[in-house]
Amino acid sequence: MSVAVPLTGGCQCGRVRYELAGPPLVLYVCHCRECRKQSASAFGISAFFRSVDLRLLDGEIRSWSRSTKSGWTIVSFFCPNCGTRLWDGDKDREDDVCIKGGSLDEPLDLTDAVHIWASQTLPGVIIPERARRHPKDPE
Repeated sequence: MSVAVPLTGGCQCGRVRYELAGPPLVLYVCHCRECRKQSASAFGISAFFRSVDLRLLDGEIRSWSRSTKSGWTIVSFFCPNCGTRLWDGDKDREDDVCIKGGSLDEPLDLTDAVHIWASQTLPGVIIPERARRHPKDPE
């Protein structure tokens, strides 16, 4: 995936700003119910980056965690002022973080995105014919 770096992003109110020094490792479009809820949309866009490439430029963040059906715990970071979810994963404890695609200043090209939880795609949402897809999580 060819992306010009650094990438920048932030929350809706502008109090939190971050920068990514490296390119995404993988890009997912997730159609699961949880991603639809967190994005308040038909799917979630999740771009995985190396944790060392993420730098908080401005603002304060808070975290919230939840358990998944597969037994994992997801720690999500958000702006305490406007509530925008920015990324999942503790950058100080994990190798990778999952940046929420809508928080980036410039949208990522979804052409090569992997569609996961495609079995839960909403009616009317069309996954491109050539797109890689998994009915649930990728194996």
